[in-house]
Amino acid sequence: MSDRYMRLKNRLEDGEFVILDGGVGTELEKRGVEMDASWCGSASMNTDVLKKIHLDYINAGAEVITANTYASSRLMLDAAGLGDHFEEINLKAMQAAREARKEAENDNILIAGSLSHRFPIADGDVKSDPAIKVSSSQLLKTCLELSSLLARNGCDLIILEMMYHPDRIKAVFDAANSVKKPVWAGFSLRRSESGKIVSLTDETTVPFEELLSVTEGYDFEVMGIMHTSVDLITDSVKVLREVHKGPIMVYPDSGGWISPNWDFTKVISPQDFKLKAKEWKNEGVQIIGGCCGLSPEHINELQYI
Repeated sequence: MSDRYMRLKNRLEDGEFVILDGGVGTELEKRGVEMDASWCGSASMNTDVLKKIHLDYINAGAEVITANTYASSRLMLDAAGLGDHFEEINLKAMQAAREARKEAENDNILIAGSLSHRFPIADGDVKSDPAIKVSSSQLLKTCLELSSLLARNGCDLIILEMMYHPDRIKAVFDAANSVKKPVWAGFSLRRSESGKIVSLTDETTVPFEELLSVTEGYDFEVMGIMHTSVDLITDSVKVLREVHKGPIMVYPDSGGWISPNWDFTKVISPQDFKLKAKEWKNEGVQIIGGCCGLSPEHINELQYI
C-alpha cells in the first residue's frame, strides 16, 4: 500500500470528502478521438490528449484519477484487431496518468487502475449485454493479465468498474484481489419495471441485494455506485449500506449510449450535478466523481459542495 494511499485512507477514516475524476472514455471522444470496437481501449495511443484530460481533472479538484484501462483488456483489444498491442496500449495509459500527476506537481494524487468485465458490443447497440460467448476461465485470464500489468506500473489502487453481470463479476474480484492492491468496487444499476433497484444487465432481472451477495468473502476498502442514472443514486446507496459499512463512492453517468459513441445531448448540467452531489454528500457519501458524459466542468463543481 503506497504512502499516498495511506494518507487518503486516513482521511476517509476521519470522515473527510474526496473528489474522484469524471468520464475518461467519453472525454476522449469529445476531444476528437475516434472510438472503435474496443470503445476507448485503444484511445490510449493518443497519449498527449489523454494526459491533458487527466491534468484537467486534477486542476478541477480530482484527487483520484482513473487510468484509461476500463476497455483495454486483451479481450477488448482483440475485437479491434489490436490484441498484439495489449502491453503497449496499457503502458501508455498508465504513462499518461503518471505524467499528468508529475506535471501537476502533486504527489498526493492517486492513480486508479480500472478493471472491468466489459465484452465487445456491436456498433449501433444501445444495450450493455452483447451476444458473445466468453468462458469464465478466459475472462479470469484476461483480467489477471491486466490487473498484474496495472499493479506493476504505478497504480495505487484497483477500481472495479461496471460490476453488474452476476456471471462475470467473480472473475474480476478474484483478479483484483490477486495483486494485493487496495480495491474499490463500483456497481452499475437500473430500476426494474416494478421499481426495484436491480443490476444493469439486460439479460435478466437481478436484485441489487443478490448482486452484493457475491462480495461476501472479499475485502473491498470502498464500494459504490457508478455508471448509473443520477436519479437512482440515493436509493442504490441505501441498499449498499446494508452490506458495506466502509466508505461509499458514487459516480453516475449522464446522457446515452449508441455503441461505440456517447450521446451528449442530455447530459446533466454542472450546476445541477453539484446540487445532486451535495445531497449525496449530506447522505454520507465520501467519494464523488463522474462517469460517462461527465466532464472536468462537472468535477470542478464538487469543490463547492
